[in-house]
Amino acid sequence: MMTQLDTETRSSKGRKKKRMWREIEAVKDKYQLRKELQDMDMFHDYELSSIDL
Repeated sequence: MMTQLDTETRSSKGRKKKRMWREIEAVKDKYQLRKELQDMDMFHDYELSSIDL
């Protein structure tokens, strides 16, 4: 039988996992954007820290 604590623990784990995947997707998006910008302007060096999504 599930208790209230088990339910809360499971839901918080799910939220952490979803947040982690959102962060991973954001990093992938930055790398993709940097690659696309470099393809357009080969003489400019783009840093990930300067790219805001």
